[in-house]
Amino acid sequence: MSFWKRVPRDYGVLLVLILLLLILPNFLDQFLMSLAVLILYWAYLGNAWNILGGYAGQFSFGHAMFYGIGAYTSTVLLVDYGISPWVGMLAGALLAGLFGALVAFLLFRFGIRGHFFALGTFAIAEMVRLVATELEIINTSIGIHIPLVKGDDWLRLQFEETIANYYYVILGLFVLGMIVTISIVRRRLGYYFQAIREDEEAADSLGIDVLRYKVIAMAISGALTAIGGSFFAQYFLFVDPSIAFGVSLSVQILLRPIVGGIGTIWGPLVGAILLTPLSELTREIVRDPPAVLSFIEGRSGVDVMLFGAILIVVILFMPNGLVGAGQQLRDRMRMRRAAA
Repeated sequence: MSFWKRVPRDYGVLLVLILLLLILPNFLDQFLMSLAVLILYWAYLGNAWNILGGYAGQFSFGHAMFYGIGAYTSTVLLVDYGISPWVGMLAGALLAGLFGALVAFLLFRFGIRGHFFALGTFAIAEMVRLVATELEIINTSIGIHIPLVKGDDWLRLQFEETIANYYYVILGLFVLGMIVTISIVRRRLGYYFQAIREDEEAADSLGIDVLRYKVIAMAISGALTAIGGSFFAQYFLFVDPSIAFGVSLSVQILLRPIVGGIGTIWGPLVGAILLTPLSELTREIVRDPPAVLSFIEGRSGVDVMLFGAILIVVILFMPNGLVGAGQQLRDRMRMRRAAA
């Protein structure tokens, strides 16, 4: 009992969650298994964005640039040089982290912040996408197909026979991302991030090197996002600039933590649990709509429009997301009990 009392609450919740998720595949069919993979995948990406956008308070609208760097780095290394995607993940994370640090330094050094920072990241991500469509080394706009292998191959991260292995890989990445986030939040680095988020001038007056820590937040967030891009490439066995660097991808990444609860540990997971099944349902309706909705058949972007409507509702009625709303409700109940 004394051991569990010494374990921080977030780590304890994570441990229980890991045990539940490890046995979950025993109760899922192939479709639900694929859905579970996507939920953990988007939760991981949302968690990576949350370090910069949630805790450091720097709203990025261009995280697809880091995602694409990770996807293309691991893919090119595998297809052209036969290097394992596990090594490609690390290489992509390193490149994305360095690129993120450079972008952050250039933007923050010249005083770009707030809405202008969001627009700046969006513009840079679009420039990266346009450049990628012309680069011969990554097969321009045609994209790259990853060759199939027979059976299961852990070294090449391909599983033809045991689909559940993809689930365990993304579960491991999700747990890694959660440990990184919890470790940051519980240490001085996390306090510096949150101080900068609340008031940059006050943080600077207290001796915090604001530029340095914003660059660090961007580098960590970008590196983690790149690892998610590497997983995507191996899971779908294809990557092209419109997929890896697209605007809709950046929107999808940031929606989960915003809806779930920006700047909270569990917000990205809650948002992924809510929005991912909704996204799959929307795509299915677009492919085969009922008669009353026949006018939307085959029209792309309907899911993004739906997410936009959800985002507006959340911002208007739950600005702190679902987790934040739950915390506020809990605090009100405690105050009422104390007053009684």
